[in-house]
Amino acid sequence: MSLTITQQTAKRLFTESPDWFKKQLVDEFGEENIKPKDFKSIKTFEDACKELELIPDAICNKGDSSDEVAYKKLKVIIRAINRGWIPDWRNSNQQKWFPYFNLSSGFGFSYSYYYCTSANTLVGSRLCFESEEKSNYAAKQFIDLYKEFLTISTFSKSIFRLFSSSTE
Repeated sequence: MSLTITQQTAKRLFTESPDWFKKQLVDEFGEENIKPKDFKSIKTFEDACKELELIPDAICNKGDSSDEVAYKKLKVIIRAINRGWIPDWRNSNQQKWFPYFNLSSGFGFSYSYYYCTSANTLVGSRLCFESEEKSNYAAKQFIDLYKEFLTISTFSKSIFRLFSSSTE
């Protein structure tokens, strides 16, 4: 009996496999094709799509407002940075990190924080990280996307465009 595993399946199996099986996967597919890259290698939305084997143009719709586009892109980026980690909202002991931005004097990254006693939707529960390091990295690397997502001015402009184009 033989078992056939595709490279895509092997890549998914690698992180959760015992060492002896990891070695077999590396021998079969090559280290560069199997081992997960460092999360800091995700520098763009396109990098995140490539990591998750998604088509960048298929993520957003033509009618999406700029804040919706930013949100959808951030969901993909965060999923790629978290490398399969999914927050367990029933586990109050699990830390779930999210970036905190100070909007009072412009827009800038302030710090990352975790809250473990309840789900807090300050940035949306889908936009959290398993570590402070990942949260800090994403906040700094993708600050323009966060700004687009979080600032109401872009939402107001997109709504204005939507209503003004429908009355013409």
